[in-house]
Amino acid sequence: MIRVVLADDDGLVRAAIGTILRSADGIELVAQAVDGREAVGLVLRHRPDVVLLDVRMPTLDGLAALREIRRFAPGVGVVMLTTFGEDEYVARALRDGASGFLLKESAVDELAPAIRAAAAGEAFLSPKVTRQVLDRLPATSAGPGSALAALESLSPREREILVLLSQGLSNAEIADRLTVTEGTVKTHVYRVFGKLDCDNRVKAAMIAQRAGLLDDFHP
Repeated sequence: MIRVVLADDDGLVRAAIGTILRSADGIELVAQAVDGREAVGLVLRHRPDVVLLDVRMPTLDGLAALREIRRFAPGVGVVMLTTFGEDEYVARALRDGASGFLLKESAVDELAPAIRAAAAGEAFLSPKVTRQVLDRLPATSAGPGSALAALESLSPREREILVLLSQGLSNAEIADRLTVTEGTVKTHVYRVFGKLDCDNRVKAAMIAQRAGLLDDFHP
């Protein structure tokens, strides 16, 4: 059972997400918070597997709450709840250690996959705004040339998986798309990380973007 804490200052949003979570197999909503400060306290008290954090909340916003949770409960997966137009905040959250982000508008379809990915230590990038968020992530020392060089070591299958994970698909969704086992996908993902010298999906997606591998992707 994946234990979840939800933090959002909008009562209607909390009610809607709570309804979705109560109908999801293997997920339990253990506590709800109305601001970031309360969210941090509930995380420390309940030690959930995943916390859902609204980006904008009173008293302590989601970004500040994320930093405190990362400091005091680093093993908890954090998924940021956002709306269209807030991708700048999400980019900052990803840099601060968030497991990913979820559009509130897509919660019905993506909430359970996002929670399961975070609980498994994977990043969840909502496909609908992945490109916008990647465009706002800071540049690294790796330019297009070095990104292309890094991709040269990938097999055709590994490139395919890199594109899919950059689109925000979980290992299970990639396995379903490619008609292979989830274990096979996980092995490929680890190989991609090793060859690209990165440790998470966001960094891998950044390399794919800079190399032009995602140019034909349209969510």
